[in-house]
Amino acid sequence: MNPTPASTSKWDAADYARVGAFVAELGGAALDLLDPKPGERILDVGCGEGTLTRKIIERGATVLGIDNSPEMIAAARANGMDAVQLAAEDMQFFAEFDAAFSNATLHWVLHKEQAARAIFRALKAGGRFAGELGGEGNIARLREALDEELIIRGYVAPVEAGNWYASPEEFAAVYEAAGFRELDARLIERPTPIEHGIAAWVTTFRKGWLDRAGVPEDERAEIGAAVADRVGSNIADYVRLRFIMRKPA
Repeated sequence: MNPTPASTSKWDAADYARVGAFVAELGGAALDLLDPKPGERILDVGCGEGTLTRKIIERGATVLGIDNSPEMIAAARANGMDAVQLAAEDMQFFAEFDAAFSNATLHWVLHKEQAARAIFRALKAGGRFAGELGGEGNIARLREALDEELIIRGYVAPVEAGNWYASPEEFAAVYEAAGFRELDARLIERPTPIEHGIAAWVTTFRKGWLDRAGVPEDERAEIGAAVADRVGSNIADYVRLRFIMRKPA
């Protein structure tokens, strides 16, 4: 049996820029929790095309973005960001950063314990880590509607977990085991209007899932439209897990 992949994300940078702009727009609260200061060196874990990275820079910090998607890294560099292609769990930074930030990334990282240890190592003593990811119950209705549609059409929905949508307790256990303390993690229900529609959300945000199910490219738009019909609105049932923690001084 093939091992579970470290990450299930597959991205088309242009599609993401068009359909997924709301992800960065709604990441402002997590960014405020980070509260970057002028002169700080900050690690952006899962920087994507660099929208929030730029906002951190605008507050006077120096930022290194990492992402495991070559398409996203190319887009971030084109946007003027200092960014390297690297999976969160493979980082080998040692006490280089005053703080770390992550928005809408950690739920894609299935080697979560390894990633937590890598982030811990990357921080200086007393450094903080703040951000947000999909939490327990995130997009449950959307995921159910997509799997139902796949099964009806004769596809086998992947059985391995595609994401880690943790409860605050599960999340805290992983990061406290890595060494973090003063951890605050809480779920926030955030039903989110999808400007470009649920069909476009499916083909953009569930590209990796459709790949694993073996769905041909020319059928994906139709499946996305069918999922939108099942959901019956353009509201995605997002649940976020927002957190802040600190490496002991």
